[in-house]
Amino acid sequence: MVLAIKSSEDIVRMRQMVREHAIGQGFSLVDQTKIITAASELARNILNYAGSGELAIEPVANGVKKGLKLVFSDKGPGIADIELAMKDGYTTGGGMGLDLGGSKRLASEFQIESQVGVGTRVSLTRWK
Repeated sequence: MVLAIKSSEDIVRMRQMVREHAIGQGFSLVDQTKIITAASELARNILNYAGSGELAIEPVANGVKKGLKLVFSDKGPGIADIELAMKDGYTTGGGMGLDLGGSKRLASEFQIESQVGVGTRVSLTRWK
């Protein structure tokens, strides 16, 4: 399933869809909260820095393990220094600077790819 992220209303809908998929995968309330929080932060980054983008939601399994994979992508300005952007406290937007690092800590697996002038792709998976 792919959802467009173009407005705050889209973030509300995205949170609902992530919750439904997390429940479908059998996530506890704590794990639901973690993946929804990470998704919210990443979606907000898309709006703040790229203006729009999308989220692909994919239920995943590894043997008996179930999880949820979220892939956020945009065609925004990109991130020049990913290592710096991942550090807590670093921000270019006036926020607290916890978005990327915080989202990584809430995920079981986390990957980020970005190219200046092309866009950014963040993939996170949370296992049950």
